Amino acid sequence: MNISFETQDKVNGLMTITVEEADYQADVEKNLKSYRKRANVPGFRPGQVPMSHVKRMFGASVKMDAINKLLGDSLQKYVADNKLPMLGQPLANESQEAVDLEGPAPYVFKFDIALAPEFSIELGQKDAVDYYDITVEDKIIDEQVDMYASRNGHYDKAEAYDAEQRDMLKGDLRELDAEGNTLEGGIEVEAAVLMPQYIKVDDQKKLFDGAKLGDIITWNPRQAYPDNDTEISSLLKIDKEKVAEHTGNFSYQITEISRFVKAEVNKELFENVFGSEAGVETEEQFREKIAEGLKAQFAMDSDYKFMLDVRKYAEEKVGELQMPEALLKRIMLQNSQDKGADYVEKNFEGSIKELKWHLIREKLAEQCGVRVEDDDVKNAAKEVARAQFAQYGMSNVPDEYLDNYAQEMLKKRDTVDNLVERAIDRKLTIALKDVVKLNRKAATIEEFNKMLS
Repeated sequence: MNISFETQDKVNGLMTITVEEADYQADVEKNLKSYRKRANVPGFRPGQVPMSHVKRMFGASVKMDAINKLLGDSLQKYVADNKLPMLGQPLANESQEAVDLEGPAPYVFKFDIALAPEFSIELGQKDAVDYYDITVEDKIIDEQVDMYASRNGHYDKAEAYDAEQRDMLKGDLRELDAEGNTLEGGIEVEAAVLMPQYIKVDDQKKLFDGAKLGDIITWNPRQAYPDNDTEISSLLKIDKEKVAEHTGNFSYQITEISRFVKAEVNKELFENVFGSEAGVETEEQFREKIAEGLKAQFAMDSDYKFMLDVRKYAEEKVGELQMPEALLKRIMLQNSQDKGADYVEKNFEGSIKELKWHLIREKLAEQCGVRVEDDDVKNAAKEVARAQFAQYGMSNVPDEYLDNYAQEMLKKRDTVDNLVERAIDRKLTIALKDVVKLNRKAATIEEFNKMLS
């Protein structure tokens, strides 16, 4: 086999691979023998099919598979051995003529190779990048306390409905006829749950004001929820398609009124939120613990903004890069055949921008000695798990649960790829904070979010 590579310019290369019969023949013979052992051909016992018959049946496809494997392995080995900065996958050269594999060797294959542009980037203390420290304000802690109290609240029974308290009603729902009597054979739902504050139309909502246990309210679900067939079908326990058949009035006899009460800010709440092992005894300690969590969360947000600013700074420092755009468009089209050329044209500029940052990030990671190990990926999975639990107010999830959740995430290939990227970003962020000069600035969360938006 002969492999040659020539650069047409700094970012486009042509690889030519000439395959001789000796390069693939041994694999072809080996695979044909394997086929012979497994072939189930009428008139022959298993493993006794004549080789000439096997070659006629499978020879062409076995030969094609062997050559394709040889091409792929040889190409990748050449790229690795010669450290070619290949972008994407190689594509058959547009001038490549169809290769007749039924004819005698040698066979010549030509591949277009997209190459990464040459550039340099190195950051140091002469490079100043803004870093925003987000202030943990009392009002944010107040909001967190209120949120935890709400999440750990409960419902008490009440005698009268109060719209301001966001009461929940339970009652018996009956369909009425034109005279206001219970419709014979009409819809009847016992213990139907209703929260009048979510009724969209004011005149229907006001019908429930001041209602007491045992009161019977005459109202119209269709008028109350004019654009929400899903809400009506759920309330009436009917299929959504049948909602249009029930546009009249209903009676609703209140059998229970439940009033939501936030949890008291006491030791029980402290332990529900942070666990008894945290040792939070007072509201002051509770607020301090919340502040610690917010600081950690805000630090992650600050790091995220820092890397956005690093990216902008580094991209400007590197300047424009020459890219093999025509070939990259062909590669993108090859990978997006179901979306077409219009999709490629629309998204190509954004893809080039992301590719540029990817190349810069690789050089910065090399400068900082960033290497991602298995533990880094696992820790990234645990961070994701911890953040997901935190969304539901679960801030004291035991490590064993986080480990199990992370292990499930690591079983999915796509998820692992994302976690590797996350781990690289995390380690690179930590490293760059020591490499560049941090221009520290204080910001409130409102100011910070405004910058991000």
